[in-house]
Amino acid sequence: MSGILAALTTDHRRAVRIAESAQAAEGVLTLERFRAWFAERRREDASRVERIPLDELDRWRTDPATGDIAHESGRFFAVTGLSAEVAGAAVPAWTQPILLQPEIGILGILAKEIDGVLHFLMQAKNEPGNPDGVEISPTVQATRSNYTRVHRGAPVPYLDYFRDTRRHHVIADVLQSEQGSWFFQKRNRNIIVETTDEVEPLEGFAWLTLGQLHRLLAGDTVVNMDARTVLSCLPFSGVGLSSSHAFPGQEFRQSVLRSYSEEFAGLHDIGGILSWITETRSRHEVAARRVPLRDAELWHRRDGTIEHESGLFFRVIGVRVESGHREVSRWDQPLVEPIGVGVNAFLVKRVDGVLHALVHAGVQPGFRDVLELGPTVRCTPGNYAWLPAAARPPFLDEVLSAPPERIRFASVLSEEGGRFRDARNRYMIIETDAGHAPDPGPDYRWLTLHQLVGLLRHSHYVSVEARSLVACLHSLVSRPD
Repeated sequence: MSGILAALTTDHRRAVRIAESAQAAEGVLTLERFRAWFAERRREDASRVERIPLDELDRWRTDPATGDIAHESGRFFAVTGLSAEVAGAAVPAWTQPILLQPEIGILGILAKEIDGVLHFLMQAKNEPGNPDGVEISPTVQATRSNYTRVHRGAPVPYLDYFRDTRRHHVIADVLQSEQGSWFFQKRNRNIIVETTDEVEPLEGFAWLTLGQLHRLLAGDTVVNMDARTVLSCLPFSGVGLSSSHAFPGQEFRQSVLRSYSEEFAGLHDIGGILSWITETRSRHEVAARRVPLRDAELWHRRDGTIEHESGLFFRVIGVRVESGHREVSRWDQPLVEPIGVGVNAFLVKRVDGVLHALVHAGVQPGFRDVLELGPTVRCTPGNYAWLPAAARPPFLDEVLSAPPERIRFASVLSEEGGRFRDARNRYMIIETDAGHAPDPGPDYRWLTLHQLVGLLRHSHYVSVEARSLVACLHSLVSRPD
């Protein structure tokens, strides 16, 4: 019994420390100074990214038999084909290009208590696909090929904190998926490590509180996808969390904190949620297999790119990159370039004063286990000009027509700039009435935030788009109503 109580006390204290950091609008570096520093980083760390034909990519080869594109080292990633079949779907079968990157990278954030407040060491990093250059990134954001220095470049700073954690405290450590529409079974290690070492930030790094990160998250294309997914894995839940912080007169903000407090029950218990996920995975018949890229029907390689005959969805392009602030100063690579800006949105509602989010058990062909819990709406609206009407997502029109007073969060955020070119989605959290969608359909459930946080302690339950939205939900604790 004493061991259980000690564990509960530890979990509660950890959740309180995270909440305290979320309330800290200033840290060792003021937000004003950080913004000036970040603007300077964007000016100084400007890469030259030139679009070139896929056939001209240095050190990348197209297999004459399959059409697949791969690096001559056999490392990094490859562009191959995928055949997908989803029984009963509006589009029951299709083929497409997809990225194959079987190695597991590290997305790591180093944490340290400074002046009694938890701070996080973040990196100002430029990726070739970023729409606005430098973005706020994790302390370490590296593929295995990069951190084992296949490219013969400079070593990755701070890497040892995540490769050998024995002297430090691990706050979170979990393998998580990435976009199942563009990657085939891709995973990265999302890890947060707290140290007591004296750690001086190198050039391009800065210590920030969670509250400062939350305020920066509200800006367009400032906090990158990798930082968002790692921050979503913070164990931001615990018993009694709402009683530790009070926001008089701010009922919505208090409902967010109640949703993180485990003593407040949700519409469904966790056993029922896990059973629903298992049942939904069993109900959907999905077959996804790799095929030669040349066998991707309706996709054509012409004018140095690969694109769909409709001109929609995405294209595969080649780029040549020159950068003075990376482990390697010059390289070529393919990138996936989406067509149009997407929408990722959670509908939320208050039930007995506790915020719930409507999650969708969504199938993506690149997932390892059929489906993961995603946003209420995840799509690029422009694609439905070509797709059948039945493919249009439920709740999309409600999201697109939401009145401003219902929108609790809205920001245009980019996706992973190391693989995607100018990939942007509008992330939204929209509050609805308490009686909204009491029976939203078999592939949807209303979950509390502590239930989502609990699922994020495990792999392959919550999609990367939903994880970004969880980080946005975290930020609502920091913002007055």
